[in-house]
Amino acid sequence: MRIVPLLTVLTLLCLLGGCATRNGGVAADLEPGRLPPPDTALAIAGLGPCTDNPDRRLHLDGRHQVTVLVHGCYGSSGQFRALAQVLAFQGQQSACFTYDDRARLADTAAELRHALQMLADQSHVPRIDVIGHSQGALVARRALTDTLPAPLPGPPVDLRLVTVSGPFSGIEAARTCGRRWLYPLSLGLVPLSCLVATGPKWADITFSSPFILEPGALSTRVTRHLKIDTDERGSCRQSADGRCVDSDDIFSLAEQRSPAPDADPRVTRVEVVAGHVEIVGDKHIAPTKLIDVLQQQGVLQATAPQRQAAFDRLLAQLYGQR
Repeated sequence: MRIVPLLTVLTLLCLLGGCATRNGGVAADLEPGRLPPPDTALAIAGLGPCTDNPDRRLHLDGRHQVTVLVHGCYGSSGQFRALAQVLAFQGQQSACFTYDDRARLADTAAELRHALQMLADQSHVPRIDVIGHSQGALVARRALTDTLPAPLPGPPVDLRLVTVSGPFSGIEAARTCGRRWLYPLSLGLVPLSCLVATGPKWADITFSSPFILEPGALSTRVTRHLKIDTDERGSCRQSADGRCVDSDDIFSLAEQRSPAPDADPRVTRVEVVAGHVEIVGDKHIAPTKLIDVLQQQGVLQATAPQRQAAFDRLLAQLYGQR
């Protein structure tokens, strides 16, 4: 019986290592930047401005596209405050989807799908780009598949998907939780420890889960999927003085690749050498690699040459670069 407590502890430790750590940033209100003046205010469950402000109303111009950002585990709307300001610099509106990162991923995806429908119905925006990072990539893709029964925004809304560092083959650190033969041998302690460590979502993130094995086909309403995979080997998170303080190698390329999502003809796959948090930016590192890809792929407007110096200053201010 000694194996059971040891196995439980190992499972807990492994699962807790399967997400990026919190960056500890404190969000402030967004600056208006070059955004078009809003003509509508929306109150949509789960969807709000990319700040930690308790006022979750969205103020948008219905004539322009909206980028919806979906965080990973240990994230929040405020995590993408700086990225939202990068979009605003280019005149692009954004919204952040906030959810319980321990809930079942299919349930969260259904909530996101409903929020997207409400956004389209209430604002009449012409295009919605959904960008999901890490666990948020899994949620974002599932929300745009034929797996869910609720409707997606119809024409003339152009729906596009961007996933970044998504573990579409399941999280390797949670492999123990996917070994069903261990459940009876551990007298049920393996699934119990997985539940305690990550919440109900544990059943969706393993290599053997139906959520991973049967991801579903993207809806025909989605015109494009930009899939950004990160080669995170040897990466680390840095302190303000440039010291490596923690590993930023969270998901391998094998964890991010999966036949079903990768084979869709609408997928454009881009591989980037970057850490898991580095790719979306944190307190000390600007997401320049992600910005480059998004601009090259037409998701983010290119920076005009005469505004490049101002853009560089903005990045230095937002991300506390030396």
